Amino acid sequence: MRRFFLSVLVISFMLTTACWASSGTYDFPLDNGLAATILGTPKDYRAAVPEKIRMQQKRLTVFPDRVVPELYWYQKGLEYFIVKQRGPAPLIFMLAGTGASHNSAKNQAMARAFYQAGFHVVSIPSPTHPNFIVTASSTMVPGKLEDDARDIYRVMQMIIQKAGNRLQVTDYYLTGYSLGGTQSAYVSKLDEEMKVFCFKKVLMINPSVSLFNSVEIIDDMLENNIPGGIQNFQAFWNDMFKRFSDAYEASDSVVFGPEFLYKAYKKRVLEEGLEPDNTMMSALIGFAFRISSMSMVFTSDVMSNSGVIKPRNLELSRNESMSDYSKVTGGMRFINYFDEILYPYYKAREPGLSRQEMLDGLGLKNIESYLRNATKISMVTNEDDFILAPGEIDFLRRVFQDRGTVFPKGGHCGNMDFTPNVANMINYFTN
Repeated sequence: MRRFFLSVLVISFMLTTACWASSGTYDFPLDNGLAATILGTPKDYRAAVPEKIRMQQKRLTVFPDRVVPELYWYQKGLEYFIVKQRGPAPLIFMLAGTGASHNSAKNQAMARAFYQAGFHVVSIPSPTHPNFIVTASSTMVPGKLEDDARDIYRVMQMIIQKAGNRLQVTDYYLTGYSLGGTQSAYVSKLDEEMKVFCFKKVLMINPSVSLFNSVEIIDDMLENNIPGGIQNFQAFWNDMFKRFSDAYEASDSVVFGPEFLYKAYKKRVLEEGLEPDNTMMSALIGFAFRISSMSMVFTSDVMSNSGVIKPRNLELSRNESMSDYSKVTGGMRFINYFDEILYPYYKAREPGLSRQEMLDGLGLKNIESYLRNATKISMVTNEDDFILAPGEIDFLRRVFQDRGTVFPKGGHCGNMDFTPNVANMINYFTN
């Protein structure tokens, strides 16, 4: 286990000495996609954006009559932030990635860039984030992209209505990263029908082509890379929780989630140091995703009263111990959530819905025809984005053609802050 926390000393050293390898004319400094995903863009290579902008933190009551379980007493409404220009300006909606909040580091970084470029900005949490599930999901069972898109679209309209005349909008734009990128395509398609926003341009950043394929890959990254094999899963799990809990208790400025896990990981390797290890970096990424997945699965189970994790109709208090439930959700892959919660929910409402039909709908191929013809939608991804299964980058190239950009490296969203990437993004929306 010690090697796990020491594995990127070499990367850290490279960060300080700027001894970077480059690939062609695209000089993103990290050639390892796993390291890029964990470390992100080194500070000296990030786009110059304002350090501070006024992000107004807001809450929205989406379902006034919804009774929220005592366990979620702190969920007082859907959380989002808005950044306003002084006068009339275009507005861009940003959708967070899997399990991420409206206030994720990636959304904050994009907001600074968009504000600098003259946009109003609205940032919305992922429908897979507990806050969204509790306060804004119509089904409380996230995963069906069409329904998640309707929930997002409803929230967008309510935010604009709430802002009223205080927000002067000239045009609407849309973007999202990771799962948020995939969902932005579905939101755009819905908008074609509803015509509320009439988005001028949409940008999908590192989207998943198949939600099922992507989460299977990430689940395997955890379970196939545990030191000593899957039989040591519980010991590995306990050790990880202990180490990161120690780091969490010592911090007062971060939220316990994937981004914090990456920060804690970097802190450990800087303190102790060892050369990078792909096996252990894969395990970390898988573990970080499992943390998000646990929150989503448990929240969905409680809110929908599915009875899969907690007994049906059992009311949990705010002081309830979650340890037993954490053990159950910690061992669940996404396919378990699909088979035990998501698919049964929709099967009960659509008796003719087959399991394979449901699985086939979890991705972009389900709306391929729309994407081929929607010239206002563009896509960026990376050659070494590990959430894409074999053949899926080729699918994106075929579908988007000259509307798609595939960078040679950057991992999964690791190069979003890189100066050329930010310039590419801003240039797309402003020209």
